[in-house]
Amino acid sequence: MKNLNARPIRLTTAQFAQLHGINKRTLHYYDAIGLFSPIYKGDNNYRYYDYSQSIELEYILMLKELHMSLEEIKEYLDQPDTDRFFRIADGKLEEIDQEIRRLKKTKDILKRQKQQLDLCRSITHQELRIGKCPDAWLATIPYAFADNDTAKALCHLRKSFDLSQCRMGFGSYLTVENIRKGNFEEYEGLFVPVEKKRQQPGLLLRPKGTYLYGYSIGDWSALPSLYEKMLAYASENHLILTGNAYEAGLNEIAISSMEAYVTQVMIRILPADS
Repeated sequence: MKNLNARPIRLTTAQFAQLHGINKRTLHYYDAIGLFSPIYKGDNNYRYYDYSQSIELEYILMLKELHMSLEEIKEYLDQPDTDRFFRIADGKLEEIDQEIRRLKKTKDILKRQKQQLDLCRSITHQELRIGKCPDAWLATIPYAFADNDTAKALCHLRKSFDLSQCRMGFGSYLTVENIRKGNFEEYEGLFVPVEKKRQQPGLLLRPKGTYLYGYSIGDWSALPSLYEKMLAYASENHLILTGNAYEAGLNEIAISSMEAYVTQVMIRILPADS
């Protein structure tokens, strides 16, 4: 086997760029600003890189991937220092951890949206199901839907919450007491799920337990009939509904008209021994 360190391995700019998967214009630019230059100059005035320079270039590319500016990279390489390297490394490691957490959160949201869309495929009209639900913290704000202005409600939502929170989905809620009275328009407000309990006003715990789920296809005008169906089912099966009814759209991201809109309603069933 040949030893690569036995003699210099000279590479043209194009060859060196191809070796590292970058454009040769990038190397020309790095040379022009004095960041990274070829170490050989041939008789024909061509400039050549040595294979041994690969480590330095890959280090530069790594720092660039960590969002360090070329000026910052050049400044460090001109005066390398162990303590300074540790400061840079510690800062970048924290940024990487933050990015990993952000990507994990995005991945979890995408997985949940896929699950919701799979569920929507199985809904044909108005359906009822019973299922378990873990507890969840909800950030809430009061909002009256008396004027039935969806655009106004969304505007209010955006003003009240960080937009990134809305990626988790949002919905509205009203009390079971109002549902029993037929007051289907008397909402308590809007909610957005949060990952964990935070110190903020309007935080509501949706308790874990068994829930009666109702599903409806179409615009919100069909919800009163869904609520009546849920109340009738609970009465026929001797179920006690308690707390709030939580409404949420499941497929906003994948439809072009409200005719295909799927709304999920969930109401907690009081345990039999309560």
